[in-house]
Order: sequence, then structure tokens, then C-alpha cells
Amino acid sequence: MKTHVIYFSETGTTKKCAQIIADATNADLYEIKAKIPYTSQDRNWHDNASRCNQEQADDTCRPAFVGDLPDLSKYERILIGHPTWWGIPPRIIQTVLDHLDLTAKNLGSFATSGGSTYQKAQPIFDSYTAKKHITGEVLNSPDAINRWLKKLN
Repeated sequence: MKTHVIYFSETGTTKKCAQIIADATNADLYEIKAKIPYTSQDRNWHDNASRCNQEQADDTCRPAFVGDLPDLSKYERILIGHPTWWGIPPRIIQTVLDHLDLTAKNLGSFATSGGSTYQKAQPIFDSYTAKKHITGEVLNSPDAINRWLKKLN
């Protein structure tokens, strides 16, 4: 199945995971870049006024990204990787999803996390129309990645 992996990574952890998945599925890879890059202070979850705290608390927030999204017309399966911030994908993921036509695609997602499960993230992806939804998971180890990849086939 022709696959495209789209990911957002601020610290490099999700990028490493996305690269492993892209290699294993012979997929093309696209990195989402924030129009206004996040600083470590922006990601400070101890500061209620931090950018990420403000964005994650606002369901309607859609931070801008830079560049053009890839043409997905030749792909059957789209896998979207992200860190979890406050149990859900960073809001920039929804910005990207809002710009993609996934109606004829198999949509899957994966995350890296320091402690969250995928329980709150999955409904966000399920709310977007797709041909088929592939259940997402937190993939913090090579074993977890390999188990999830086996479920794709």
C-alpha cells in the first residue's frame, strides 16, 4: 500500500519514530514546520501562560505551518506522527488535517509521549473523514513501533 508519513516533531523524538516507520513501510516522509517555531519556554507546561498551554486549552486554535503540504493523490495510506502535549496532538496537527482531503485514504496516527496514553488523541483523528481509521498508539520504543507496524498489514 502506497504510504505517506507526515509528522510534527519539536525535539526530534517523533522525527526518529517517523523515519523508522517510513523506512519500514517504504513511505515518503513530510515534516510539518510551525510558522512560528516553538521555544522551550513555549512548551513549558508548568507555566499556565505558555504558548502551548494556551493553544492546547483552545479547541479552535489552529497554529499556522510553513510550506506546502504534499500532494496525497497517489497515496492510499496516510500516517500522521506527533508528540502528545497534554494528552492530545499539538493543535498544529489539526491545522494540517483541516487542509487535507482524506476521504479516500486509510488514516493512521502515532505519537511519542513522556507519559500520556493515546486515549484522548484518537477521537481527534476519528473526527476527520477517512476511508478507514487505523487506531493510533504511543510508540516510545522499538518494540512498540514493531508491534504497531504489524497491525498495519
